[in-house]
Amino acid sequence: MLGYPYFYYFDWTYILVIIGAVLSIWASSRVNSTYNRYSKVRSATGMTGAQAARRILDYNGLTNVQIEHVRGNLTDHYDPSRKILRLSDATYGSTSVAAIGVAAHECGHAVQDKEGYGPLIIRSKLVPAANLGSKLGIPLIILGIILSYNQVLIQIGIWVFCLAVLFQIVTLPVEFNASNRALAMIESYGITGTQETAYCKKVLSAAALTYVAAAATAILQLLRLLILTRRHDD
Repeated sequence: MLGYPYFYYFDWTYILVIIGAVLSIWASSRVNSTYNRYSKVRSATGMTGAQAARRILDYNGLTNVQIEHVRGNLTDHYDPSRKILRLSDATYGSTSVAAIGVAAHECGHAVQDKEGYGPLIIRSKLVPAANLGSKLGIPLIILGIILSYNQVLIQIGIWVFCLAVLFQIVTLPVEFNASNRALAMIESYGITGTQETAYCKKVLSAAALTYVAAAATAILQLLRLLILTRRHDD
């Protein structure tokens, strides 16, 4: 009978789901509180996030990279395919050290793109496969279980989901490196002083926790899937 035994005892693997959820909530809360705190600290230079980004890009010979204003809060990102740096409402026109830190971080990705930074290239190539894995991995596994534990479907689902997990893992060095570049550039280019750079570091360190939490959650989810699908073999 399909899944029959699981209705009659506590499934301890839910603990892995809970751990992942707690990590994600904690990381999100940490980045929001840290950003809100330093969004109230005005940069001594009075530069906006967009102005800081323009200076960093120009200093790195990236005059071809355009800066666009996009809606949303912390929806900032760099589009390597179109060479566009998009800054959110909270970053584009803000003169806070938090906005400068976020803008500089995205510039870090633009510099990575220019230099052909290995992990960024790998992550970019993984995007289609990762999207496929996140959408189809678990449904394939569930379908395999429904079809009397069809091992072919289950294994395909696991391997496909592994691509999404790999994407999250590769994202870590990309994001950490972009933040390190950002902190070095804003100080050396005269955008922030030592104390302001320290504030920016706190903002970017908090933001990095969201990527760590995402990777940990994906790994925990994969572990749970492996445990559940192996039970049938025992």
